[in-house]
Order: sequence, then structure tokens, then C-alpha cells
Amino acid sequence: MKTLTAPAEGLRDLVINALNDRKANQIKIINVTTLTEITDYMVIASGGSLRHMRSLVDQILYVAKSEEISVLGVEGLPHGDWILVDLGEVVVHLMKPEARAFYELERLWEGISDSQA
Repeated sequence: MKTLTAPAEGLRDLVINALNDRKANQIKIINVTTLTEITDYMVIASGGSLRHMRSLVDQILYVAKSEEISVLGVEGLPHGDWILVDLGEVVVHLMKPEARAFYELERLWEGISDSQA
């Protein structure tokens, strides 16, 4: 499998389309290029159930494979409250609504972004 040669924005858009195909809830994109060297974009989305969350992961992995994009890792799949899919330039956080409200990733990363502006 080769790594996608398109810009991070292209990979971000593939992920968003995959999430929309499986009806992810509350999709949020955070540009973290100026905040970290780990990734360019964080995508946060919610799923209504464990089955829905796994379906979202399956769709992301399917699209990545079909586009020959390397998947660096998938964490949290057995538990399903918070599943992370690492695609390098894009890191996807799939969370149940309860976990999303508890961890408040959007507020954390946007707060850092605002303080550096």
C-alpha cells in the first residue's frame, strides 16, 4: 500500500465523504497544522451506537484501502466509546455522544488555537 500523495486537504475530504456516506453525526474539522507536527487535521464525529461507530470505521478503512492510503493505526475498536483512526495527515476521532461531551476535544484544540492567534 502506498501513502496518498495528494495534499492533506484531499485526505480530509475523503474522510468527510466516508463519514457522510455512513451518516456520522456532528462532524467537526479542526486544522491543527500550526499547533502540532503530528497531524494536519483532526476530524471529530459521533456515532449513535457501537454498531454505527464500527460502520464508520469500516467505511473509512474501505475508502483508505481503495485509494491506497496507509492506515497507521486504529485504537479503541473493542470498546467503542472513542475510536481513533490514524491516517497520518488526518486523525479521526469517532466518539459516542457521552464520551464527546466528557472529553470536549473541540474545546481543547480550538482553545489552544485561539490562544496562539
